[in-house]
Amino acid sequence: MVGSPPDGEGPKAALGQLATSNGTLKTLSLALNLLRIGPLLILILMVVVVSLSSQYFFTPRNISNVFAQTAVIATLALGQFVVIVTRGIDLSVGSCVALCTVVGALLYHAAPDGAPSALVIVAMLSVGASVGFINGSVFVYGRLPHPFIITLATLSICKGLAFQFSHGQTIPGVAPWVKFVGHDTFLGLPISAYLVAIIALALWGGRQLVWGRWIYAVGGNPEAAVRSGIPVNAVLVSSYVISGICAAIAAIIVAGRTDSGSGLHGDLGELDSIASVIIGGASFLGGRGNVGQALVGALMIGVLRNALTLLNVSIFFQLIVIGVVIVLAVESDVLRAYLENRFRVLQAAKTQ
Repeated sequence: MVGSPPDGEGPKAALGQLATSNGTLKTLSLALNLLRIGPLLILILMVVVVSLSSQYFFTPRNISNVFAQTAVIATLALGQFVVIVTRGIDLSVGSCVALCTVVGALLYHAAPDGAPSALVIVAMLSVGASVGFINGSVFVYGRLPHPFIITLATLSICKGLAFQFSHGQTIPGVAPWVKFVGHDTFLGLPISAYLVAIIALALWGGRQLVWGRWIYAVGGNPEAAVRSGIPVNAVLVSSYVISGICAAIAAIIVAGRTDSGSGLHGDLGELDSIASVIIGGASFLGGRGNVGQALVGALMIGVLRNALTLLNVSIFFQLIVIGVVIVLAVESDVLRAYLENRFRVLQAAKTQ
């Protein structure tokens, strides 16, 4: 037949295409695996480089400082992680920290001999949960197009309330249990580090439950989640409540570490938490990521800031570095999404 390939050339061409397809799939698979474990590899590389650059990095005192500094970022990141998995964002966490520290300090000083520690901690957690509930409820039932709007509003409101209640002053002195959580150590590590581990284990365990699967389902495909009968509204509100509670726990750590409540506490907490989650490998597109990745992202920021401090780098330059890291993390997320889509297309073509 005119135009038909000579005998043997058709099968050879098909085999060549199959080999090329298999090679491309292997390359894409390798690239995706490197992107997934990239943050951990970068963290290890950072630790090696910093330890070679500064003799003080691996001293017991500095390691304890790194974990203490990272505890606040990690706690905020764990709450922010839950929100980002649902395709949301919480810009109010830093201001919520400030408000919770002020409320805790004021309540403690309201009694002549100091209010009971348990009451102070419950009050701080209640404030955080309330802010989260307001964020989630207004977003869901107010039918806002994006949680950016309400969380930006509560960022301003919480910060304003913190300064109003404290009259713009730092309030010295916190409850004993608060100071214990934020200041004391056990076996050379800060108590706050153990608290972060407990929160992380709780969230990891939560993923194994129905609620955890609903969180990922809502973030992965909201329309399919609705059709499946998942209570999407309740899931979304609960994610912001968890973020608010994590902000309150971070406030307990900050207040205990500084032995004070202040409207200045928690500044840039929203930036650090979002950066930690995205650097760790979660996606703004939702439905992807895990607790371990959020912790790796938080440790990366903590180690980076500690290293820049040890190397006498200006605090202003540190902000620039964090911003650049966020841009790179977002670009890696875009690249990962493209590679995953390409990988699925090639796999589908191969099975046909």
